[in-house]
Amino acid sequence: MRIKSRVGFVVLQGIGSLMQFWKWCWREQEDGTLVCAYLCTKFTPVCAMSVASISYPCEHAWPQAALLFVVHLSGIPFCSAEQDKNGDGARELRNMKSDRMKVLQMDVCSDQEVAQAVDFVKRTLREPEEGLWGLVNNAGISTFGEVEFASLDNYKKVAEVNLWGTVRVTKAFLPLIRRAKGRVVNITSMLGRMASPSRSCYCVSKFGVAAFSDCLRQEMYRWGVRVILVEPSNFVAATGILTAASIDRQAEALWGGASDTVRHDYGSEYFARHVAVMKSFVNSGLKDMSLVLSDITEALTSPCPKTRYNPMETYWWVRLQVMTHLPTAIADWLYIPGATL
Repeated sequence: MRIKSRVGFVVLQGIGSLMQFWKWCWREQEDGTLVCAYLCTKFTPVCAMSVASISYPCEHAWPQAALLFVVHLSGIPFCSAEQDKNGDGARELRNMKSDRMKVLQMDVCSDQEVAQAVDFVKRTLREPEEGLWGLVNNAGISTFGEVEFASLDNYKKVAEVNLWGTVRVTKAFLPLIRRAKGRVVNITSMLGRMASPSRSCYCVSKFGVAAFSDCLRQEMYRWGVRVILVEPSNFVAATGILTAASIDRQAEALWGGASDTVRHDYGSEYFARHVAVMKSFVNSGLKDMSLVLSDITEALTSPCPKTRYNPMETYWWVRLQVMTHLPTAIADWLYIPGATL
């Protein structure tokens, strides 16, 4: 049996029958970061969880449609975890009034709340000794800024959610997953395999999750656990992970936090152009999340899931292959303006 890896925060209980699944949701936050919710499901036992790393007001309606996709799967019970069980995301779930869903609270950055979530799931499972079928790690936040503008706190904040949150939740639920010979699905990004200027904080965290998943996949092979990675491309428009307002807030902090030397050397005009480029991404990319949802579903339910899924447009798929398979000098020549061989 092969193993796979993947990201997201979902917990499903499972053994025996295959799971069919769920939803995830990204929500824009007041500080420009992003929140994710997920839910997993299973045919017989009950456990699916949606997890939000940080809970902030959410004005995006599309996550509800994703949830309905899961809720209307016939006969699938699940539970959903939110960082703030009284927040907008949790209320959206409760308003669905599904008798197959339970809402609980879990901040992926909190050891205590993760431990409490594990206890909750154990109590929810019909047969705790049979284990939990699936864990989907998808909580995440994003930021931008060239290296000389990004503070160490920026790096730490993004990594605490994207990387250490994934590690913390996975380690906590892994004994249950091993008992079921189940699945760990970690949702990363194409930026977890190829670098991008101004996104080093995000890339560092996602490369870390990919490395963690690859190590875990090898370790879990003997247990029959599959570790799967889902690496989406640009879904900014669909997820709301970046907005013009959040970019303005982050830009103000980046410029204000830079040293006099950096501000002088780069100049305000260069920085303004850089911010404008970031704003151009706000409405870019795919607006339909069905590619990602389909891959997550397959990763959880297929008897032979892939190790990696790449829900993305053709352009980004080709670029990913070029940057990961060809010599670095060729990739730099193609994608760095002015670079020479």
